[in-house]
Amino acid sequence: MTISFRKIALMCRKMAFVGVLASTQIAGMVMQGEAQSTGSYWQEVQKRGVLKCGAAIASPYVMRDPQSGHYSGFFVELCRQFADVLQVKAEFVDTTWDNLVAGLQASKWDMAMALNRTPLRAMAAQFTVPAVQYQVSFVYNKANTKIPEHPVKIEDIDKPGITVAVMSGTAWDKALTATLKNATLMRLTGGDEARLSVMSRRADILADASDSNKLFKQANASWAVEFIPEPALAKQGISFALSRELSPADVAVVDIFLEGKVADGEVDRLVEEATAQSLENVGK
Repeated sequence: MTISFRKIALMCRKMAFVGVLASTQIAGMVMQGEAQSTGSYWQEVQKRGVLKCGAAIASPYVMRDPQSGHYSGFFVELCRQFADVLQVKAEFVDTTWDNLVAGLQASKWDMAMALNRTPLRAMAAQFTVPAVQYQVSFVYNKANTKIPEHPVKIEDIDKPGITVAVMSGTAWDKALTATLKNATLMRLTGGDEARLSVMSRRADILADASDSNKLFKQANASWAVEFIPEPALAKQGISFALSRELSPADVAVVDIFLEGKVADGEVDRLVEEATAQSLENVGK
């Protein structure tokens, strides 16, 4: 049986059309399946019923009562309020500053609280918009003759024989590690240990976030002096850190929440409340 070239061409066209139609249908089924299987991260948290927040202690951002274990601080309250938005329970997981990002990567918590936005951390996690801004400041005993009168620059305290106490793993630890050339950096596991080292004169200077150092100075007004270096050291926003696995849409959910809290003055109110509480705790 002979078939004309015209018939052969028509058969090829029909087969090609059927192939395109089948490919289109398959692609549509795949896209539909992806749309059904890909949900918001926060919807998964809602199904779980618990929002886990990694908590490394630093007043007034994150505080914990050693007796009751109750968490407070303005980032803690923001975490609770975001949990209320999701209609779930907020759960706080105790950790250290050294492990805060690692725990986020290991899915031990959904959000890491009160982290400075730094390029190095951004390689391991993604950040929300800042809730507040901060920079490093220093507190020292005014009777300490090692410290020059009215220091202004980092170079004024970066001298042999001067010991600077800092919380290990914090943004200011990393900033000072890169900056100090002559002074000795004393890394301690917590903020209380760092403050006690200056009070007992094992260390000459305390390096901490300016908000925390302001409280420390006020609680020890008889001897404590604070200075904020010029130019500013590690002036950065403080945010929630989230897993890099979250989509831009998931990050936007928290951004919109925080932007609203900043705009309506709620963050300012929480900072003021946490600061007052922290001063009361220092006095106990």
